[in-house]
Amino acid sequence: MQLQHSITALRQTLTGRGRVAFVPTMGNLHDGHLTLMRTARQLADTVVASIFVNRLQFGPGEDFERYPRTLEADREKLHAAGVDVLFAPTEKDLYPETQDFFVEPSCLQNLLEGEHRPGHFRGVATVVLKLFNCVQPQLALFGKKDYQQLMLIRAMTRQLNLPIEIIGVDTVRAADGLALSSRNGYLSPTERAEAPQLAQTLQTLKQRLRAEGFTQRAALEQEASATLDARGWQTDYITVRRQSDLQPPEADTEALVILAAARLGSTRLIDNLEV
Repeated sequence: MQLQHSITALRQTLTGRGRVAFVPTMGNLHDGHLTLMRTARQLADTVVASIFVNRLQFGPGEDFERYPRTLEADREKLHAAGVDVLFAPTEKDLYPETQDFFVEPSCLQNLLEGEHRPGHFRGVATVVLKLFNCVQPQLALFGKKDYQQLMLIRAMTRQLNLPIEIIGVDTVRAADGLALSSRNGYLSPTERAEAPQLAQTLQTLKQRLRAEGFTQRAALEQEASATLDARGWQTDYITVRRQSDLQPPEADTEALVILAAARLGSTRLIDNLEV
């Protein structure tokens, strides 16, 4: 596996390498990331991963400074997963001058995660577009755990006419159901034992929606939030939305997704479940 830091060297490396699949990450890799890499390996001639902790998508008081940087361990994992090229730019490589131009997403950026993390999706969209321009892939893979992010990137790619196919890959979970996340490492042993309750709450809500019907959606959402809060969580939202645009559903025939974000101790976890 080749490691490149500069954009010029990266582009030279990728010249004539056939169909390129790209997986952007912030590092501190777990099996969810590696599943994306292994899926990409099946779809393309060349697999490129990036590791870059993007300052623009972190808000004040968030964990930019303490987000784990584990480049050497990540390199070994990527090599074992069949990645051909790792692009690991520094801030000076990717932002050689003050970033005055930004991608301003649609109103989707203000819902759910965007409401609780203002400016987050502006930072995500800007860095992803920059990385797309650096790598120039034919395919890009993203995990469904970050459901709203996946929808936003699909919309950006479509509306800006980027020649890139966006592929969403199902959430990878631990044996107890917890969605894999780099931030799970912040959990204490007691919190880690409690953390699967988030996924269990979504499963219960899904079952009750099917049993009790679409018209009970608001009451079921409130009950689910109250259940988590009673166990010591601080719930930001548990909500049922349309898969197509994350707006509240209007009919029981629509494809739905349950999305949740809640804080356990000092760690904020997100999850979702398609219905």
